[in-house]
Amino acid sequence: MTGTVPPVRSDIREILAPGSVVLGPMAGITEAPFRGICKRIGARLTYTEMVSAKGLHYNPDSAVSKALLTFSAEETPCGVQLFGSEPDIMADQAARIVSERDGDVALVDINMGCPMSKVTAKGEGAALMRTPELAAAIVSRVSQSCTVPVTVKFRAGWDESARNAAEFARAMEAAGAAALAVHGRTRAQFYRGRADWDVLAEVKSAVAVPVIGSGDVLSAADARAMLDQTGVDVVMVARGAQGNPWIFREAAALIERDVVLPPPTAFERIDMAREHARALLEFGGEHTAPRMRKHVGWYIHGMPGATRVRERVNRIGSYAELDELLVSYREYLEERAE
Repeated sequence: MTGTVPPVRSDIREILAPGSVVLGPMAGITEAPFRGICKRIGARLTYTEMVSAKGLHYNPDSAVSKALLTFSAEETPCGVQLFGSEPDIMADQAARIVSERDGDVALVDINMGCPMSKVTAKGEGAALMRTPELAAAIVSRVSQSCTVPVTVKFRAGWDESARNAAEFARAMEAAGAAALAVHGRTRAQFYRGRADWDVLAEVKSAVAVPVIGSGDVLSAADARAMLDQTGVDVVMVARGAQGNPWIFREAAALIERDVVLPPPTAFERIDMAREHARALLEFGGEHTAPRMRKHVGWYIHGMPGATRVRERVNRIGSYAELDELLVSYREYLEERAE
């Protein structure tokens, strides 16, 4: 590496347009088929599940890594999220991903917010908030290596005694981050309790680059409220999209046109579950059928007879069985509606 900064092909404010809503990465959930659905329905941007830079470095041909870095045709260009703690390895792998997928990568996002112990124990994810100098070195090296914008996702802090989000944000901006995503919980909270949106406002006031807010956006109304209350530029939806990709369409209508769209019907929800299952089958093969169980549970949550259907879904072993069950469930609801 020469240390010079490569020309960036895209303006971050074109990728992350003010007032837009994006799909956040969720391990084991936001696989390419689901991301494609969300992008088609209205997500401004999608991100891969977080990918280990060290894993790519030592095992570049891993089937797992290849799957994580497979994009759906509907979502490109998309964001690639990397995690790790070695600046050189992070930079080398980011550059390789961008060059090998020329034009398909919108940005490289560095995960500094994952709270899982197996990640933080290695000094990665949210643990980097405790070593801001190392975090800044990673951002600087990756920014120097990439021809796309580099962003950082982090949390309110490590715990209540170390809430350093604003200070950390300034350091990441100074190191070269083109945008910042902040989740309003500390690492110690994991996903418990309420997200503190005041932290999002503090980060927004501390930096000049675009800020993405994350945490407890479960509806279109939540998305607009986050924009209004915190001043963030972009809203990131994670759990709120589980079984509800329509949240992006609804949020865009509310934010851009002040229009409240009707929620999807029970039949639309079942049809989308079937579409999602077909896409996952094509993406990963028959052995991925059990992965749809949680998705189906989210799609049909609160619908008549959903509890019994979920019990049956948890026993299915093939996509054919799953589709047959969903067709039968749709027919049952049609009969109830007559």
